[in-house]
Formats: sequence, C-alpha cells, structure tokens
Amino acid sequence: MWKKIYPPLIFVLLFSIDASFAQEKGNKKTVKIGVTQFVSSESLENDQRGFETALAEAGFKEKVHVLYDRQNARGDLAQAEAIARKFDLIHTIAPPTSQAVVRIIKDIPIVFSSVADPVRDGLVPGTSLPGTRSRTNVTGVSHRWPASHQFELSTQFIPKAKRWGTIYNLRDPNSPLLIKEIRGVAKKLGMELIEVVISNSSETPEAAQFLAGKVQAIHLVYDETVLSSLDAIVKVCYERKIPLFSSDLESVRKGAIAAYGLNFFSLGYSAGKIGVRILKGEEPGNIPWGRRGKFNLYVNERAARAQGVIISPGLLKKSDKIVSQ
Repeated sequence: MWKKIYPPLIFVLLFSIDASFAQEKGNKKTVKIGVTQFVSSESLENDQRGFETALAEAGFKEKVHVLYDRQNARGDLAQAEAIARKFDLIHTIAPPTSQAVVRIIKDIPIVFSSVADPVRDGLVPGTSLPGTRSRTNVTGVSHRWPASHQFELSTQFIPKAKRWGTIYNLRDPNSPLLIKEIRGVAKKLGMELIEVVISNSSETPEAAQFLAGKVQAIHLVYDETVLSSLDAIVKVCYERKIPLFSSDLESVRKGAIAAYGLNFFSLGYSAGKIGVRILKGEEPGNIPWGRRGKFNLYVNERAARAQGVIISPGLLKKSDKIVSQ
C-alpha cells in the first residue's frame, strides 16, 4: 500500500576521557565528554540524561570534573564514525549508530543502550548471553519490550472492544517481532487485529484514517517511524473518537490514553553506572551486559474523555503517573 523509504531515527553519544585523566585519592582530573547526535528524540534524550545523572552521582559533576563537548554529525554515519575515533570511551544509543560504531571501533570501550537485541544487531558475540561478559571492547544495557503484556494491558481499558488496529514499519528493527507477539495475544483473547504497514512517516495520517473506519481502538508498538508522526494519529483519534494506546510513555503526554512503556531515563542511568566503572579502570569486556530498564504505566484522563473512554478506578490506581496534556 505504501512503499517509501523511512530515514532511521538515530541518536549517538560519544564520550571522551582527557588523555591526562587519572583518578588519585582525593583528586579527580577533568573528564572531557563529547556528545554527537543525528536526530533528536525525547525518549533517547531521557536516556542521555540518565547516563549523565549516573556519572554526576558518582562524582563526575559537569563543569567540575566533567566537561561536555556537544557536536552534531548531521545525519552522516561516516562523520559519526570519524568523530568516534577521537575519543577514549563511546556511549551509543539505539541500534543503527551502535552497529556503525561497533563495526569500526575495536580498541575503544563502547557502552550501548536503547538496544533491544544486541546479539541480533551484532554488538556482542552470539555466544554472549544476557548477564555474561562479551570479552570484547563492548558492553552495555538492553531492553526487551514486553509487547504481549503491553497490548493485553491496553485491552483492559476497553474490554468490550474486539477489533483493534495497529500501524508499523517492517523496516524498523524491532517491529516485526513485537507485532508477532500482539497477534498472539489478540488471537488468545478472541480479538481481530487489523494491521497497516507503512514505510515512511508521511504515510501515517492515511494509515490512521484507514483504521478509523474499521476498528474500535488502536494500539501502537514501539516503532520509531510511527512515533515520529504520532501527532497525526492523535488528531485522527480525537476527530473520530478512536481510543489510542501506545507502548511509548511520551505518547501519553501527546494524546494517547495510556502506555505501559520503558522509562528511558532508567535505561540511560544503568548505562551510566557501567560508564562509571570503566572510568574507574574496569575493562568493558569484563563487565557483563544485560537487560535493564524500568517499565511504567502512564495514563491521560483528558485524552480518554476526548476519545470516549472512562478509565476505571482500578487502572488509575495501578498507574505510575497521571499525565495532563
């Protein structure tokens, strides 16, 4: 139906330690941290903030022990790779940039985050299971989206809805697996799942309009293409009174009724704790990589009313945060 190419949402942070860095008893010399990004994303920026908070809590305070040098690769992977070679510690966020940096950098510590499957993405050896050491220059934290639980929780808000819709991009590295999981839940619950596949964010409004005439509610998996044009989906859902649910917490503030999603700050914080260990002298290949990150339930009562849904007291009590639009 739609056949355009979608530019991946990429965000990478590259961290450098001054060559003269040494941590002596009672004396910390300045650590220079370079930051370069491709495309801004609120969720991934929360990852960055979590990383920096972990460093600050460990004593690497900005403008005291840490100086941040923020640069922009302007969507050029080659430039990001060139920048990466200048540093002594690299923090990569999201699969595309993580893959690019790991492919060329073999002698600099790399800490990844916001990656669902580092083995599949080639960041760690296939024999390196979660919780084990990579024995390479790479370590980090990954998250695994609980897609089946996310969808099942969405259905609890409107249990009478039997026709659900979703929109996703087959080229997104995680979407096909996530969609497979929610298909299984829909079948188990005796529900119909209508899927619309897009390849570019510009196709999202048409996809949302298509679903609005066929479904009773929409649930979105964590798909960067779709989420980058969430406003268009929210607009359709408000106009057509179609309840909208998401797997991304930021979507709730933008107009989704609810989301059970990853707290990216907590993910970045875990990656930052690993960064601190490396700054204190540990080898990255000896620090086990693993799954981290806290999941929260956010709800938006105002969006629910606008989309014709009354949230039960039980679900409100279960929520971690009630968001106002």
